[in-house]
Amino acid sequence: MDKNARDVRNSFNETAAVYDGQRRKLIPCFDDFYGIAAALAETETEAPSILDLGAGTGLLSSFLLQRYPQAKLTLIDLSDNMLDIARKRFKDVPGVTYRCEDYTKFAAECSFDLIVSGLSIHHLSDEDKRVLYKASYANLKPGGVFINADQVLGHTPYVDALYKTDWKRKVEASGLSAAEIAAAYERTKLDRMAGLQTQLDWLEQASFADVDCVYKYYNFVVMVGRKR
Repeated sequence: MDKNARDVRNSFNETAAVYDGQRRKLIPCFDDFYGIAAALAETETEAPSILDLGAGTGLLSSFLLQRYPQAKLTLIDLSDNMLDIARKRFKDVPGVTYRCEDYTKFAAECSFDLIVSGLSIHHLSDEDKRVLYKASYANLKPGGVFINADQVLGHTPYVDALYKTDWKRKVEASGLSAAEIAAAYERTKLDRMAGLQTQLDWLEQASFADVDCVYKYYNFVVMVGRKR
């Protein structure tokens, strides 16, 4: 595990207990962001197999489970503390698989109807993002859908500064304590964001069809691609 992955694991182990309670205050577009990601999860089966990359506390998976109550979930994350929260969240849900490991090195034993990720891939290096997109394509069933709800870099320094200024203004008016805000700012040092168009190009290069950014709110985006 490289230093950045260790830092990400340690940071989210520390924040696991308060993570869910802060989401609406740290994601100004919370309802649309997660709601649209779940709405894009189109599949013909009532019990889809879903792989959640960087699943954390299972927040995104919980939205998908509302849509597909019989789904078979596989949650993978570096942080064992975050997955402990997910285990509590899904304690009454049968057949959920938890894997505490680096998903960039995950070797899937089966293919999935849906592969999703929420606010995680932006912690990866650009090369790891590209490798992950190719692996996700390979790990999908034909017609399967990949959804990445994440944060992106502004396409110019000016635009990126606008994104950051807007987010900080809203976070500081959210009601979070000074200590919570400081901790959130500290976590942004782990970000390794890439531009939106760059990542859409990488998805197409990984052979995904119907690639699109379906939702965008400043630097919060929902990208989608489908296996041919």
